[in-house]
Amino acid sequence: MLSQFRTVAAAAMLTVAAYAAAAQVNEGHPTTYVVQKGDTLWDISARFLKKPWLWPEIWQANPQVQNPHLIYPGDVLSLAYLDRVVAQPGPRQEAPINAIPLSQVEPFLKDLQVVDSFEHLPRVAGLEDNRLRASAGQKAYVLGLDGAQVGQRYAVVRPSVRYALPETTVDLDARGKHVAGAGSLWANYVPTSSRNEALGFELVKVNVGTITALPDGQVEVATLALEDSGREVRAGDRLVPVQAQPYDLQFIPHPPAAQTLGTDLRVLAVTDMFTSGGSRDVIAISAGARDGVDNGTVFSIWRDGSHVSNRHDHPGSSRMDDSLRNGAGRVTLPDEYASHAMVFRTYDKVSYALVMEGSKPTRVGYSLKHPDAQ
Repeated sequence: MLSQFRTVAAAAMLTVAAYAAAAQVNEGHPTTYVVQKGDTLWDISARFLKKPWLWPEIWQANPQVQNPHLIYPGDVLSLAYLDRVVAQPGPRQEAPINAIPLSQVEPFLKDLQVVDSFEHLPRVAGLEDNRLRASAGQKAYVLGLDGAQVGQRYAVVRPSVRYALPETTVDLDARGKHVAGAGSLWANYVPTSSRNEALGFELVKVNVGTITALPDGQVEVATLALEDSGREVRAGDRLVPVQAQPYDLQFIPHPPAAQTLGTDLRVLAVTDMFTSGGSRDVIAISAGARDGVDNGTVFSIWRDGSHVSNRHDHPGSSRMDDSLRNGAGRVTLPDEYASHAMVFRTYDKVSYALVMEGSKPTRVGYSLKHPDAQ
């Protein structure tokens, strides 16, 4: 009897699993697809699935595929088993495809980082010939490089923005100090937040160099020979050791962990934009490793429901019609979906994400929710 019950239960579970998988598959999907060079995992998943971020849940590789998370050009994908995507391995002569083109996010992997503080970092005290700026082939003189060795390479970085809530971002001046009054600007653009917290400082790489001389009895500074002709170094810039590759190169889309959605999560900034951006723009968000966010986490982004004036009951009101805050004489509208974004670089309290697709612009201050939110 127990054996029969187990058989019936197993069959029922298999049927439910098959139905759940089928419910996520696009109508009119191709029977098979040969992965091409230049494809992305997100775009291929969208061919088969209604929700590309659910890809790991209904993806099943053949036994000969050692790592089902790595799909290569030449692999043949099909829906041959209970509406689950299976992979028949191809020649495997090229690198595996990624969820997104690395070229779209490479500067954010290599040239930006977020830290809790920067005042303790070594700083540029002066430049060769007392210059105001220095670049490749010139020298920078650095204080605070205790324990450094000749030949060691450092990146020269500059603090540019402080991330925080509720003001989202505050621009920093040449000394890394707050620009007076910068934070109050966001009161006109960003809804109120339940959080009041500093989230970190963004450091921008401006150059790299090699230590050629160390402090001695008379000289107090180390000498850094600059190598990059891109951005110029100035006094007050900071130094961090060059790391070979402190970031991931593969991203597997997946929904956020349950713990991630327990706090007020917001868009902090949009790259090279004042308040808004669109598909394939990079955004900074107010969630990181401490919140359970990792690379590949997918969020949906929502415009907070606006608070409009109740013209019917208050026809003579002169107040603005679309307010960020509720109040007497206003009607609250529902939140509105804007886009989906996938995290590709995670720090403790802040992450960078790429806007994958959406129906309207993504703006600073918008809320982050589960990708299946309705």
